[in-house]
Amino acid sequence: MKKQSFHSGILAAVIWLLVVVGGMGALMKYSMTPGPATGIPTSWPVSSRIALDVTKPNLILFAHPHCPCTAATIGELEILMNDRPGRLNAQVWFIKPEGVSKGWEETALWRKASAIPGVTVHRDDDLSEAKRFHAGTSGLTLVYAPDGHLLFQGGITLSRGHAGDNAGRDAIMALLDQKQPQEFHTPAYGCPLSGDDCQPEQTVCKP
Repeated sequence: MKKQSFHSGILAAVIWLLVVVGGMGALMKYSMTPGPATGIPTSWPVSSRIALDVTKPNLILFAHPHCPCTAATIGELEILMNDRPGRLNAQVWFIKPEGVSKGWEETALWRKASAIPGVTVHRDDDLSEAKRFHAGTSGLTLVYAPDGHLLFQGGITLSRGHAGDNAGRDAIMALLDQKQPQEFHTPAYGCPLSGDDCQPEQTVCKP
């Protein structure tokens, strides 16, 4: 009886270990799964109401105000702006879908982005600008030259919701230093800009 109980305990421990390992694997895969990034215009859209700065590179970051993963992106933007002050015309465009309540977009992310020196924050009503630039993922960052041609597209975090050194931030810094970046296109990690996947007070980034 004791031997049977011992074997049952071993079996339970093995099953528990497999569940834990499987869960960790799924979490790792999820954190490294980027959002879609296709159709990004290689030239500044003429129909955009965003003014193109013809004196310096233009950084446009599209964000969902309730995406928890985007906090890491805003943090990386702050590092970038502090390291290269005055070198970018940097704007963060927070989406505001039709039908949401007043002030829906003015979250902690909005306030954090607004506090970064050199960054201006804007509301993208009905995702009109996100649609013009074919932005589908929160955290997508685009850099355009003063003449309007695309220099960089992608994310500036290492993975979903994780801050730290990453290829996207390094690429933008290299461009600002007039050096050849190793990457011109990096994965963007964050919630979809369209749909209702992200909700107020949410703590988990949706795929």
